[in-house]
Amino acid sequence: MLDPVLQAPDLKLAADSNQVLNYKRDANNYITQLFGEQLPAIRNGFFNAHMSKGFIVQPHWHTNVTEMVFVISGELITSVFDPFTQKLMTYHLKPGQVSILPKGWFHWILAESDQVHFLTIFDAPTPDIVYGSDFLRAVPKEVIQRAYCINEEDYAKAVAPLKESVILGPPPGCVISGAAENTFHPNAQAMPYNGMTEGMNAGKAAKGMPSYTAQQPAAAFYPYPMYPRR
Repeated sequence: MLDPVLQAPDLKLAADSNQVLNYKRDANNYITQLFGEQLPAIRNGFFNAHMSKGFIVQPHWHTNVTEMVFVISGELITSVFDPFTQKLMTYHLKPGQVSILPKGWFHWILAESDQVHFLTIFDAPTPDIVYGSDFLRAVPKEVIQRAYCINEEDYAKAVAPLKESVILGPPPGCVISGAAENTFHPNAQAMPYNGMTEGMNAGKAAKGMPSYTAQQPAAAFYPYPMYPRR
């Protein structure tokens, strides 16, 4: 069956992902987008993100899409919670490398260097997003106390700075002190810079071809922002 979008007389097959601003913290930390809203023929909408070292795409999950993070420049770390193994999977990515964030899995992205530029590509034209900050603000303190035995007032005080969705954290005015740079990602796995796996290297060795070696991790700690609310 032919796609009516592709049959449209005003069909467009090109667009500029820099034109539509999704979120801006400052001149070095902002996100633009290209979704079905801007390009109806697109099948893999994406965010075009820029971040400085220490900034983070807050913990969140997607109800309708799997996401792929592709690093253009700089270094970042993606972390995703595997609901089947109950383990946190953390990857240190460099230019040209990718990580996958399955649909419905809780995840976040941290810039490990300045001038990080990356794409978060979805397998649908437009993603749905549930932000951790929105959830934390919405859950009554009494529920937190009953569920986790956490003091109600302590919890209320802890989430008080979350006045709105925190897309790129930390929130303005936040000061994090006394924390080592690798506090958040002690188990980050360095991806092979050439992308070759051990299995692929074994195959190359069997054919008498040279193998590839992984780069060492540089210790550090992905993404995602919000599309316009309808």
